[in-house]
Amino acid sequence: MTTQAHQDQINDQNTLWEVSDALWLRLVPVLVIDKPRKKSGRPARDARSIFNGLIWLARTGSQWSQLPRRYGPKSTVHERFCAWVEHGCLRAAWAIVLEEYDQEVGIDWAWQAADASMVKAPLSKRGALARRKPQAAIPLTEAKQGANAPC
Repeated sequence: MTTQAHQDQINDQNTLWEVSDALWLRLVPVLVIDKPRKKSGRPARDARSIFNGLIWLARTGSQWSQLPRRYGPKSTVHERFCAWVEHGCLRAAWAIVLEEYDQEVGIDWAWQAADASMVKAPLSKRGALARRKPQAAIPLTEAKQGANAPC
């Protein structure tokens, strides 16, 4: 959770959180996929809100499940993201966004960094869902006397 001072600092940054009208006019032709729809029913969701949702995800580093509803259902945003990646639309659109940002703010292309972590999920007997063997009974070492037996 961010404090109000931190949120004000984020809002004051000259950065891209949503696509402006001028930038959107450049992005529209790039994001079109000329493919007949397989699904009938509702018309396709607005591409601008979906693209803004992808910017929000990239800026915050959040998971798909945390995507605010104003960008559309997470399944719809993810489905369109996958289609744009498959058809090369996202690569072209992201190049336009970076070019625009570079012109307005400037990108230091001399220094870049990436950070990631990969951990193998346990799939063997040590995994959480693995079946546990029942513990064997402890063998008796000597005859036990009853609880009320005299000593």
